[in-house]
Amino acid sequence: MAREDDAEPPRPAAKRPAGGAPRGHLTSRATILAIVMCAIALSLAYPVREYIAQRRQIAELRHDERVLQARVAELTRRKERLGDPSYVKREARRRLHYCMPGEKCYIVLDGAGEDDGDAPADGPARRPPWYEALWGSVRAADRPG
Repeated sequence: MAREDDAEPPRPAAKRPAGGAPRGHLTSRATILAIVMCAIALSLAYPVREYIAQRRQIAELRHDERVLQARVAELTRRKERLGDPSYVKREARRRLHYCMPGEKCYIVLDGAGEDDGDAPADGPARRPPWYEALWGSVRAADRPG
């Protein structure tokens, strides 16, 4: 004989029907998922920012490298030109007013003395040769205070 105490335990109530009380918008699983996603986003924010900053720095360094390589190429060309004796002679004549042994060199003055200090209107200001600048600085140093 079966007694009432030996009866099956009561079953949990079935889900509420659609017309029952409204449920909350976020379930506990959705809340935990949102917290985990925020934690992941926050833990990745700093490394991503550093990655972007490092990529920008790499791009700047590559640009600097290209500029410096162009400068090295220019200096290499200048070094090769300075190894050419004809270029050195030409520059010595042009810059230092150097005359080769056995040559007669003349410096043509255009009549616009250094006293008035006016530069020709059609061209740049005349720069005196290096020896005139040197002698002018020696004379200025010898003047009493």
